[in-house]
Amino acid sequence: MADLWDDLLDCVALRAEGTSFEGRNQRLGYHRIFGGQLLAQFVRAAGLTCPDKAVKSLHVLFPRAGHPDAPVRYDVTRHHEGGTFAALTIVAGQAQGAIATASVSMHAVEEGLDRQTVPAVPAVPGAEHRVEIDLLPWETRSTADLDAVTAQPPEYELWMRLPPVEAPLAPALVAYATDLTLIGTALRPLEGVSQHNAGRAFTSAVTAHTVWFHRPFATGGWLLLRQQSPIVAHGRCYGRGDVLTENGVLVASFAQEALLRFRP
Repeated sequence: MADLWDDLLDCVALRAEGTSFEGRNQRLGYHRIFGGQLLAQFVRAAGLTCPDKAVKSLHVLFPRAGHPDAPVRYDVTRHHEGGTFAALTIVAGQAQGAIATASVSMHAVEEGLDRQTVPAVPAVPGAEHRVEIDLLPWETRSTADLDAVTAQPPEYELWMRLPPVEAPLAPALVAYATDLTLIGTALRPLEGVSQHNAGRAFTSAVTAHTVWFHRPFATGGWLLLRQQSPIVAHGRCYGRGDVLTENGVLVASFAQEALLRFRP
């Protein structure tokens, strides 16, 4: 796990090349680049472009798979940059062309009305509920089994505790984590099927992913990813979720659409 953690941190340490950035890929042994890595690198590219602002929202499309054996170049276009807001487009490319595109909205820290309406957060599950989520190099816990093949509601709550990192890295790492369990959540109501049947019972691939960051937050404590998937239809699934602190503070939200094509 420590190797995966160090590898991830190295991937989000982008190298600047004028108005562009270059990032290497995780060493996962997969045939394509993990989308969460691209999400994290988009967040870092935006933050490095406008260091006086924070990412407010990030909407990413994945038009083609990326090759893990070649670095990714991030070309940034500034559409607007004022004292409070900025709007960027970032294209992640390799030799074959664009592998992902991001529309990014950024906002300087600003005081204002602060309220939220969300269901109460339960207590963090005990250590006996520790689970292993592939590609998450930090502690995770859940009272539900995402790999169960008995039909369950399309909901999933995952607790995670990221190691302490510098503030600019926190949104990138949370964005990375939001890409992992929404397809599995969408599959939960299906009897006899779980995310482990990928490549056999079904084919899946994320086509679009959006993250909204509501408040600054620190790592080192527990965060809850509360997720639900209201629909599977027309060869696609859709899911959404919130990221909350152990004290119930809503810090981010996310949504994802993915290809979900079942084999006859």
